[in-house]
Amino acid sequence: MNVFRILGDVSHLLAIIILLLKIQKSKSCAGISGKSQILFALVFTTRYLDLFTTFISVYNTVMKVIFLICAYITVYMIYVKFRKTFDSENDSFRLEFLLVPVTGLSFLENHSFTPLEILWTFSIYLESVAILPQLFMISKTGEAETITTHYLFFLGLYRALYIANWVWRYYTENFYDQIAVVSGVVQTIFYCDFFYLYITK
Repeated sequence: MNVFRILGDVSHLLAIIILLLKIQKSKSCAGISGKSQILFALVFTTRYLDLFTTFISVYNTVMKVIFLICAYITVYMIYVKFRKTFDSENDSFRLEFLLVPVTGLSFLENHSFTPLEILWTFSIYLESVAILPQLFMISKTGEAETITTHYLFFLGLYRALYIANWVWRYYTENFYDQIAVVSGVVQTIFYCDFFYLYITK
């Protein structure tokens, strides 16, 4: 595992922790898309099912567990603890518009037609579009105050570091995962749009 991958994981985790601290401190989840957070929880759940079948390293296992716990705590805070502050009226993106095509694509284009591999592929495709309900909400309300610049910075840094990780692995290991790279590029484009919306709104 190279430094880009580790720093990417840490940046992603910091973004989630910053979001959790923001919700807890303000006791509000206004402006945060619960639907995007549900999709991220689904991404981690389907991606990390191999926790029960494969041991890679202590680092790998610990990070997977932390991501899962943080994702579900975020969903709990939005839909249970601070549900009165949740803007369900504006968090109205229809998830089936993402889940149906992503599910179909994961069955059609994967590395091997096995349950875990299909679910892993599903998680990769879903992660690339999971931010769309948040983008939709920002464009609809014209507000992005609760999504802090630090949260956005670390999400963007996570994507940039993972792109560096792919380049590094291609040149040092001759490794190239077309599914991960194409989905990551799509996700990066959406995050650029996220930054643009945040700055302009």
